[in-house]
Amino acid sequence: MTADAIPLAITRTCPYAPPAQHQQLRKEAPIAKVKLPSGATAWAVTRHEDIRTVLSDPRFSASRRNPGFPHLTAEPPQALSAKPFLIEMDGQEHASARRAVVGEFSVKRIAALAPRIQQIVDQYIDAMLAGPRPVDLVQALSLPVPSLVICELLGVPYDDHEFFQARSSKLVARTSSLEEKAVAFFELVGYLNKLVTDKEENPTDDLLGRQIVKLREEGAYDHEAMLNLAFILLIAGHETTANMISLSTLMLLKNPEKLAILRQDPEKTPAAVEELLRYFTIADGGLARVATEDVELGGMHIRAGEGVVLLANIGNRDPEVFENGDDLDVERGARNHVAFGFGPHQCLGQNLARLELQIVIDTLFRRIPELRPAVPEEELSYKENSTVYGMHEFPVTW
Repeated sequence: MTADAIPLAITRTCPYAPPAQHQQLRKEAPIAKVKLPSGATAWAVTRHEDIRTVLSDPRFSASRRNPGFPHLTAEPPQALSAKPFLIEMDGQEHASARRAVVGEFSVKRIAALAPRIQQIVDQYIDAMLAGPRPVDLVQALSLPVPSLVICELLGVPYDDHEFFQARSSKLVARTSSLEEKAVAFFELVGYLNKLVTDKEENPTDDLLGRQIVKLREEGAYDHEAMLNLAFILLIAGHETTANMISLSTLMLLKNPEKLAILRQDPEKTPAAVEELLRYFTIADGGLARVATEDVELGGMHIRAGEGVVLLANIGNRDPEVFENGDDLDVERGARNHVAFGFGPHQCLGQNLARLELQIVIDTLFRRIPELRPAVPEEELSYKENSTVYGMHEFPVTW
């Protein structure tokens, strides 16, 4: 890759849009050589079709241990683990590991969680209504709902949520040094190691406990692999959904005519959830691959060992796929977005995230119809230096 790579912008300057550079790239150079903040060079892919092609082509590896993998920031702590995490496995190794756990996230099993998720959402809205105003929606609802849900699903004590949330924030922050990430990683792994060990001794009826029993019966159980699975699911299970709850609430309050559509017909909420996921595409920099052999993509020659960064945030606004993609259309209902990725590595927890968002949106605006921001929009602060976009705080009142 030559030295004419352009520096890639990774910070959003507008809360409701990807960096302007990404839009320019999609129009003028859909597959372009870029220089990453880490100093490495890679190919930036911006078209929806090309992104899906890369994510489904086995010639592009998800392994973060590959020397050519395009890390956006300091090398993440996955490399500190001897065994690969699910998100960095390829081929049959990934297929086998995913197949072992995918049943826990089936549509039927997740749908069965709806009554409990509704209870949790109502519990936190009860507390909001009973307490003083204004309320920080992030701390009062957005974070605790998915955190409690994933804790119950995995069998993690929710009383410890502040511990793992603090370390999760360090892991996804672009401003965290490698040393800070390593400390957070090892502290979280130490916590989960004890949790998994306890469940090995006394298996519980939760995802981790059931996986331990199942894999032991199959003669395929591995302690470190289970530890890695717990790590990934715990981090992913609350960080993304929490941010989507805050951003979705803000966007609907900002566009009362869109909210009115959902108030009038809650049956349209699932379509609105898909649109909000597409519109924000909050996993900034979360999709990257490295070519394991030479590949022709969109008229460009990508050599083996070269990294590829998939700019899903702008791919999800590709006019060839989403008409007026820069606009929020809560009735669009397009599920062909790549906010959850695509192909073999498509997000395991997508059904859970959809259900949580749907229940929160329906319940929050039904129970607090006068909800509104408590500060001017320009005073809101966003996670501009995180690989998962969101809001630091969101004061609301009614």
